[in-house]
Formats: sequence, structure tokens, C-alpha cells
Amino acid sequence: MSVIKKVSSIIYGPVPSWRLGRSLGIDLVSTEGKTCSFDCIYCQLGRTIHPLTERREFVTMTQLAEELETVKNIAADYITFSGVAEPTLASNLGQAIQLAKSIFHSRLPVAILTNSSLMPSKDVRRELSLADIVVAKLDAPNEELFQSINRPVKKLRLDEIVSGIRCFRSEYQGKLALQIMFVETNRDYAHEMARLVAELSPDEVQINTPLRPCAIKPLTPEELAAIKQEFSSLKKVTTVYEAKKPDVTPLNLRETLQRRPKL
Repeated sequence: MSVIKKVSSIIYGPVPSWRLGRSLGIDLVSTEGKTCSFDCIYCQLGRTIHPLTERREFVTMTQLAEELETVKNIAADYITFSGVAEPTLASNLGQAIQLAKSIFHSRLPVAILTNSSLMPSKDVRRELSLADIVVAKLDAPNEELFQSINRPVKKLRLDEIVSGIRCFRSEYQGKLALQIMFVETNRDYAHEMARLVAELSPDEVQINTPLRPCAIKPLTPEELAAIKQEFSSLKKVTTVYEAKKPDVTPLNLRETLQRRPKL
């Protein structure tokens, strides 16, 4: 079986990901409505209903273990912690990564998609380091753009987040990818973004633009290709338009998550 037709309250997919192929998603927060430390202008999940920066437990390890057992033979390329919330808000993220690896016998690599907001925390960095690949968001080279695009919970600052990513890079032995979402607001800052990203030395740079339904118009393939040129000094740079699409039934993530049984 290659696709889970009926998703659970915690697990969804596999969904097609231009970054990770067939992605078996785990939503370790699983709230009704988006829970996040950001309220990004381009988010396909809509506005943040529950703004939050304090970590807590949302899903127990018993719940997660029961549901992972039902899908442990699924055909997928990655186990991905993401969903309708920022996954690092779950205080048991580290335990969940270890549990997933145990149940799947490390057959599938574990990825985390994070907005990077809590990476200044040593505890968060330690738990993220258990994943095989961490895809961290970075959309702005300065505080003004950061506030405009990511609309963070007020006490979050870009300089502290960048410092957290820098610390994580120095500590982490796995694959670190930085994802940048380019929209009209930040398209003219590609040079500054490339310079900042180069300082952080990621293994990969993923240049994105919002192709899934949202309120923000995506940039064209030509515009993204021009932006990519600014990152030419980095070793691996991919744009969403260049990525090979995975061979799975296309699903809209927002619709997929809305189909889940409620906790």
C-alpha cells in the first residue's frame, strides 16, 4: 500500500513533497486550528489560531506509538514531523523521534520541518539533532522584513534565531537544509539572503515560492531562476520549480489535515 486513504489524528499522508519525496507526516501538536510561533503571510494553512512560543506536550507517546504501529509498513521516503503547527513546540519531540526510529527500525530517515523560531534553545537543538535531516526556515535578512513576512510572536527576534541556527550548524552531524520562501516582499533581498545563508553553511538551500493555495501570489520560474543565481557560490541549491515531483497522488496539505479525525 503506497497511500494512507484514511489518516489519523496524528499521522497523515504520505503526501508529495518536492523536498522529501513521499512524506509520511507526523503532527505532534495536532490542535484544531494552526498553532505556531509565526503567522507567515504565505502559509497555506491560513492564519495562526493559537500563537505560542512555550513548549508543552500535546500528544502522548502512548498515542503516537499506537498510531505508528498501524502504518509501520507504509511505503514512503521519509518520516516527517510537520503538520498544522510548529513541531518544536512539542516538548516531547526528541522522544517522538526516537520512538519513530524504533518502530520503523530506522528503515525510513526522519526529517523535521521547522520555522527555526525555537532554535535559540539548547533543548530544542539537542532534540532536533536526533533527526536525519532538519529543514529550517529563514525568509529575511533583517528584522523589518522578518516582522513583515513571518509575523512572529512579539518577543521573537531574527538575530537570536540566526544565532540559534548558527549554533545548531556547529553541533549537528546530520543534514541541514535552509528553506527560503521568496515572495514579492523579499525578492529584491536575494543577495543579502545569500550572504547570510553562506555564513550559516547549510548542506542544502531550498528556494521556494508559495505554489499551494494561499493569499500570496507566487514568483514565476524566471524570477526564481534569477534569485538562484545569487546563491551560485553555495554547493547545493534547488528551487521548487526544478524539483522532481514524487510519484504519489497529489494532496493539498491543508485539505489532508482537515480530514483527520479530531483528538
